[in-house]
Amino acid sequence: MEADCIFCKIVAGEIPAQILEQDQHTLTFMDIAPATRGHALVIPKRHATDLWEIEPAELSAVAQAAQRQSLRVRDRLGADGVNLLNSCRPAAWQTVFHFHMHVIPRYAGDPLKLPWEPIPGDMDEIAAAAAELR
Repeated sequence: MEADCIFCKIVAGEIPAQILEQDQHTLTFMDIAPATRGHALVIPKRHATDLWEIEPAELSAVAQAAQRQSLRVRDRLGADGVNLLNSCRPAAWQTVFHFHMHVIPRYAGDPLKLPWEPIPGDMDEIAAAAAELR
């Protein structure tokens, strides 16, 4: 547990939260600044700062809990779709430095927009990046 981490404090019961589910490794609770109705967060109970630091087994447990939550919003709230979102480091919009996955229910006509406009990329640059990543 990190002493100044708000999510660690939720895990410890020091800060109240609308908890939806928990198991040995994860905690799922409602986001207090929801993007849509039913927006929840899934976190590992053990502190990991971000995607680059979380242990693979804990990442798997979070992904499985996120899938369970996505099925609940489909079945209980009538969501038409779902976004799973993780932000890793400030450059990628991370603001709470305890790994978490957003489960954002999507409804036809809701006001959320993609954070970028998908347009065709430069094929030479795509190939160059792919070569560096292989």
